This record gives sequence, structure tokens and C-alpha cells, in this order.
Amino acid sequence: MHTDSQSPAQVSAKKKPSSAKRLQDLALIAVYAALIIVLAFVSIPVGTAGVPIVLQNAAVVLAGLVLGGRRGFLAALLFLALGLIGLPVLAGGRTTIAALAGPTAGYIIGYLISPLLAGIIAYLAPRKRGAGMFIVLGIAALVGLFTQYLCGTIGLVLRAGMTFNAAAAAQLPFILPDLGKFALMVIIAAGVHAAFPDLRAKI
Repeated sequence: MHTDSQSPAQVSAKKKPSSAKRLQDLALIAVYAALIIVLAFVSIPVGTAGVPIVLQNAAVVLAGLVLGGRRGFLAALLFLALGLIGLPVLAGGRTTIAALAGPTAGYIIGYLISPLLAGIIAYLAPRKRGAGMFIVLGIAALVGLFTQYLCGTIGLVLRAGMTFNAAAAAQLPFILPDLGKFALMVIIAAGVHAAFPDLRAKI
């Protein structure tokens, strides 16, 4: 009877790539969580709902566009978890707990969901840089942006006592700036994928 026996050295050799991949994933998740936190300090107050224009919301979706749904979600989860223990990870130096207690709570939920959805769609893009890649990444970014707006709108309804129409209208001042930011994120993501095609070996 034939048995497929392997030496300990062979088994160890097979495990190394998997271990290296996990370490790479952890490093990427940590780097993008840090990037999201850093961009929290770039914000412009605007509108009547007390919600600033920030680069952070675009960075959250960028994590999904570059890392894929699972890793992008984990990067967002990590940065928000740091805010739960009291670190000022959000725009205006706020913590996650403070944001969840206020009218912007919906956006925080959107920060978790948007990189997941955007990342899943982004990793359907053609690997070769071109129109196809930009189109799919653009759709992914728009889905991420819409998710943040929808969650933010629901949060304003529940926490600020606004009607849905009024809460949706409160998003209007952010649309053009956000479209510009998200277009930049698409360009960056396309460049990263073109330079590092192995990044998409696994979602």
C-alpha cells in the first residue's frame, strides 16, 4: 500500500509561505490602519450637521481597494478598536466611543462596511492596468462612498432626530469634495495593483 509520507523538513517548508503570507497580511493591515488614523487630522468643517470633510473616509475605502474586502475590513476594525480604548483616532481628535455616542455614529458603522464592500468589488478588476481596472475600481469606490452616506444618513436620523430627507440633504455639501478624494484613491489603488500584482493573490 502506497503512503504519502513527508519529512518534518518538507512539512515545515510548506508551512513557511503560509506563515509569511499571514505576517504580510498583518503588516499591511497595520500600515493601512495607521494611514487611516493619520489622515484623521486632515479635516475641514462644513455643512450644518457638524460633520467635517475629511480624508479619513477616503482612506478607509482605499484600504478596501488595495487590500481587498477582508483585509480592508480588518484595517478599519483595527483603527476603530484603537479608538475604543481611548486613542483619538477620528477627525477632531475624537475617540470611537465619543463618535458612537453622537450624531456621527452612522459614519463609524459605514467605516466598517465600506472597505469590505469596496474591497470585494475591487478584487474583481482586471489585473492589467487599463480602462477595465479603473472602471471596476471606480465602481468599488462609489459603492464604498454610497455605503458611508447611507450609514451616515441613518445615523443622523436615529441620533440627531432629523428626517431621512433632511439627513440625506446634509450629505450634499460633501459630494463634490468626496468624489474628488475618491477619484484620487482609485488612481492610487490602480498604481499599487500595477506595481504589486501579487497583492491580489488572495483576498
